[in-house]
Amino acid sequence: MEQRLQAAIRNIPDFPKPGIQFKDITPIFLDPELFRDLVKRFAQEYKKYSPDAIVGIESRGYLAGPAIALELGIPFVLIRKKGKLPAKTISHTYSLEYGTDVVEVHEDAIAPGSKVIVHDDLLATGGTAEAAGHLVEKCGSTPVLFSFIVELNFLNGKERLEKVAPCHSIITY
Repeated sequence: MEQRLQAAIRNIPDFPKPGIQFKDITPIFLDPELFRDLVKRFAQEYKKYSPDAIVGIESRGYLAGPAIALELGIPFVLIRKKGKLPAKTISHTYSLEYGTDVVEVHEDAIAPGSKVIVHDDLLATGGTAEAAGHLVEKCGSTPVLFSFIVELNFLNGKERLEKVAPCHSIITY
């Protein structure tokens, strides 16, 4: 599985700015068999956590997250940037390198007391995923795992997140 994923992931140099080596996961979705195998792999791994829901972080957390939730037979919940959700929300403000940002979830999307997996496509510094985990806590629930397709381990995001919950990534660079 790992070799097939690594072969599918494209490296895009100097995107979105010079010096960054962007990991493009979009080719995974062009291969239905690879995508299906990825979803089944996540679902098999995550059954042991007995999750009640999966939250996906805008926007690439919406790619595999709903399919994993469907495979597990549990709800998928959207976490979005401020002002993007139409109903009443709960929000969490977090620090960025130069300022702050806000993530939100509909206040009725996560049942209190739920065990929740936080999913995104890629783990870099972990700031947004950490904020999503705190947002889950504000809903009266527990993040039981952070889930990623790709982890950039040289940015140490895993160390930051594991103060809240364990991390699982399929591919590590």
